[in-house]
Amino acid sequence: MKGTVRWIVGIAIAALVAGGFWLALRQQPALVDTARIASGPMTVTIDQEGRTRVREIYTVSSPIAGHLSRTTLDVGDAVKANETVVASIHPLDPPLIDRRAQAELRAAVEAARSAVVLAQAERERAKAALDLAAGDLERAESLSRTSVISQRALEKAVADRTLAEAQLRSAEATIKVREAELESAEARLLQPSDVSKDASSDCCVNLTSPSDGVVLEVLTKSEQAVTAGAQIATIGDPRNLEIVVDLLSSDAVQIKPGMNAVITDWGGVDLPAHVRRIDPSGFTKVSALGIEEQRVNAILDFDEPAPALGHGFRIYARLAVWRGDDILQVPISALFRHEGAWSVYRIVDGKAVLTGIDTGHMNDDVAEVLKGLTAGDVVIVHPSDEIEDGRGVEPRPAS
Repeated sequence: MKGTVRWIVGIAIAALVAGGFWLALRQQPALVDTARIASGPMTVTIDQEGRTRVREIYTVSSPIAGHLSRTTLDVGDAVKANETVVASIHPLDPPLIDRRAQAELRAAVEAARSAVVLAQAERERAKAALDLAAGDLERAESLSRTSVISQRALEKAVADRTLAEAQLRSAEATIKVREAELESAEARLLQPSDVSKDASSDCCVNLTSPSDGVVLEVLTKSEQAVTAGAQIATIGDPRNLEIVVDLLSSDAVQIKPGMNAVITDWGGVDLPAHVRRIDPSGFTKVSALGIEEQRVNAILDFDEPAPALGHGFRIYARLAVWRGDDILQVPISALFRHEGAWSVYRIVDGKAVLTGIDTGHMNDDVAEVLKGLTAGDVVIVHPSDEIEDGRGVEPRPAS
């Protein structure tokens, strides 16, 4: 009897030991995150960073070379078309004169002054000749009435007086020419310090605003000499905004004018917009990874005014390129590539089952399921390397 009890106790102990080894060595179910397959509305969008800009920007530039007065306008100041003075252009100061050039110009001044004196002397000579010709004419006229001199002698006296008058007028004109030459020679002697005192009295060219709006940027603030075409300020109306979004050329071909868009991440609530046009030419842009990409600008318009936005503000545009109402969807995080095809792990009877599927449209969150899954199936999201076909799994408790 005692032997039988010992035998039964030994078998029980051996069974317990074997059961302990089996529990210790058996594969534990892996904890996984899961998602249930369901149908619902789905939208495929292209999300891209962009910026706002004033639709019509005017750049005020200098039409002539001159001296620019300090710009009194600041960024944000309101301006009115053809009334607000943006900048004033004064004549340039004369250049500095070195000692050699100054000596040459002084000599030119003395020569011009002497020429004036010479012209004045010539005028006195012409005046004396005119007085003599006038006296001869009077005597000739008196003698001609008594027929003492011939008619030819009278005519010669008239011609002599006319010639003397012409010579006097020529001498007076010569004096004016020599005086103008003297003023020109004296003006070339002026230094910048000699004219800066009277700069305020010089006439100037006032540049007025070409449009109503505000000053967007002051390109030249300080007083300085400028050349023709120098840019001074940009002006625009911030109430008339548009959006510029640079897209990959492969994405741009999917966008059509009139498509709806949503403006997000600008600092306020989402704003509706629509595509006005796609630029017909692209440009090359180097990405943050150093990869050259072909980009195309898409121009969008706000459906409603956005008073808080201004010129050059950063935004994100979400452009809808496809939309469906009742679409069977699987989370993107559940997909992985297996033998060149998309696959997922379904959970069937507590085990992971490798399942190949066919997908359609995709966005950043979900993919359209065309084949391989049905509504209600449970799949593993973010499957780790430990998950394999047939492995026991257990859904992770919700936190």
